[in-house]
Amino acid sequence: MRSSNERSSVLTQAPTPIVRGVSRGRIAQSIVAGVVVVVIFVFFLPRVVNYADVWAAIRAMTWLEVVTLAALSVANQATYWLVEVSARPGLGYRQAMKITQTSTAVANTLPGGAALGAGLQTAMYLSYGFVPKDIAISLALTGTWNTFVKLAMPIVALLLLALSGGVGGALLASSIMGLAVLIGSILVFVIILRSERGALAIGRGFGALLSRLEPLTRRSPKGDWGAIIADFRHRTIALLRTCWAQLTTATIVSHVTLYIVLLLTLRHVGVSNDAVTWQEVLAAFAFVRLLSAIPITPGGVGVVELGLTATLVTAGGDEAQVVAAVLVFRLLTFVLPIPVGAVSYFLWQREVARRQPAEII
Repeated sequence: MRSSNERSSVLTQAPTPIVRGVSRGRIAQSIVAGVVVVVIFVFFLPRVVNYADVWAAIRAMTWLEVVTLAALSVANQATYWLVEVSARPGLGYRQAMKITQTSTAVANTLPGGAALGAGLQTAMYLSYGFVPKDIAISLALTGTWNTFVKLAMPIVALLLLALSGGVGGALLASSIMGLAVLIGSILVFVIILRSERGALAIGRGFGALLSRLEPLTRRSPKGDWGAIIADFRHRTIALLRTCWAQLTTATIVSHVTLYIVLLLTLRHVGVSNDAVTWQEVLAAFAFVRLLSAIPITPGGVGVVELGLTATLVTAGGDEAQVVAAVLVFRLLTFVLPIPVGAVSYFLWQREVARRQPAEII
């Protein structure tokens, strides 16, 4: 944590705006994202299903089913707060709620939102008195654990489908690729944690790679990446000794509850287990989550809907019911967190502004 003088210097600064400027690249990315969304929702999906049938499937849900889905979605959002608290000792749940909901809203609405969200997370952490190096460790750990779970879920889905006799060639190939990436990622992480020499070697190699990419990225690597990764190793080991179990559990729960929201939505709109098994839903969920990691549109809007629709209909789901379930699922887990995040952002701004006079005095 920061000293009182350091906290004062942070808190007396003006609240950080979400967006400071718009680059040409971001404008181009916004245009591409807009075109992709229009093509999917205006031209492609209407050729697959009649939106009137989709609306009828949504309206067929009972109020109890809607309330159940809403409650489960809120619980899923709360699991992200648990992940944040697990990775940063000293962080309160109210603070975690503001940080996660605000950064999620940014990631879901703005091109390049993931990077902007990380920057805003850092600013919010600073306002709560955490030092930059500890913030970097927290963001790196939550990102790493989320990546590990995202890569592991398709493999788990493959095993479950294999037990039920429903593994296809494309699914098998994708799972093998996911397994290779997962093993490679874990090996790099283990090498970094196992020895300082390994951390220095990986850091220097990463710095060399950034130098080679400088003509494309137009950004030169800053600092000694060998020393940076070595310092990351020391801080990570110290943190993982106390929080690895809690962080792992919270991360798995956050992904599993999100999957359960999708599964329950499908069942509520009428897609039975006979039409699409829960294992097939897990496989569709897991592989589309990997696909959404490619930053084509903010939060994968359009891409996720198309991917889920294609995989679930191929598995045997009714087109109108599947699209209805996917749209409700995305409304609850993608759209509704945006206004919640906006409220969280303004609450944080007021909190910082309210503490300024007391710190100045």
